Amino acid sequence: MAAPDYTDDLRLAHLLADDADSLTQARFRAIDLHVMSKPDLTPVTDADQAVEASIRRTLSKARSRDAVTGEEQGTSGHSQRRWIVDPIDGTKNFVRGVPVWATLISLVVDDEVVLGVVSAPALQRRWWASTGQGAWTGKSLMKATPCRVSDVRRLEDASFSYSSISGWEDRGIGEDLLALMRRVWRTRAYGDFWSYMLLAEGAVDLAAEPELEVYDMAALDVIVREAGGRFTSLDGRDGPWGGNALASNGHLHEAALSFLGSMDGGDDDPDWPRTGPGSVSDLRSRRRSTDETSDGAPGSE
Repeated sequence: MAAPDYTDDLRLAHLLADDADSLTQARFRAIDLHVMSKPDLTPVTDADQAVEASIRRTLSKARSRDAVTGEEQGTSGHSQRRWIVDPIDGTKNFVRGVPVWATLISLVVDDEVVLGVVSAPALQRRWWASTGQGAWTGKSLMKATPCRVSDVRRLEDASFSYSSISGWEDRGIGEDLLALMRRVWRTRAYGDFWSYMLLAEGAVDLAAEPELEVYDMAALDVIVREAGGRFTSLDGRDGPWGGNALASNGHLHEAALSFLGSMDGGDDDPDWPRTGPGSVSDLRSRRRSTDETSDGAPGSE
């Protein structure tokens, strides 16, 4: 049985991205940009709302039977096919005039992300992928180069990108994040979609965030996977459904999960790499020592 062909859907996604780029570029750094606070206190602009409304209008005509999930208007329709849209990923950057923001568009069929487009017009960059067709970057379907993740295999040689430290601290694993940061070769907070697109291109080897929505991740997931990488939640579940993300070139995934996720870090494995202060084994040994001291202290409960 032949694999489904999503070429027409991918072409449509590029057209949606073209329209979104026109709207966002016109409002970026606009003096009259209207910025509001959502109930969760995150910002939303008139550009976010206009982009999502435009994409929904086009989809209602071109794919009237498909469902749509967007950051600003939630989910409409019921179908095995669902478009997932983040009109502006990186709204805080958009508001402050930082050019690192993008429109994320993806299609999910039977709970699998089958295509994704990430368009960052202020960076003059676009990335896309569809199932079985690889990941690409360029200005159009006809002018593109393939994306491929790196072949880095040791954390000590890895470049790790994230968005901020505060979210990890709120989750209670700030020390785990710092332990990983001490272990890797280089850390940079490129942030948002860009961390994952740099990973797909092989410029970054690890990227992670502790709290995300599906519209933040769906397009990134398929691009990373089609570039040869791996995209999971922090508990190791594949896909963009876990509320957080760890992406890697594949080689480094299990090691990174031992710091940030729920997987065994190999404490009993004599071959598990240990590098002294700052390593996950060092962190765990210090925790054990603290717990044992606390348990045995006079007057402790």
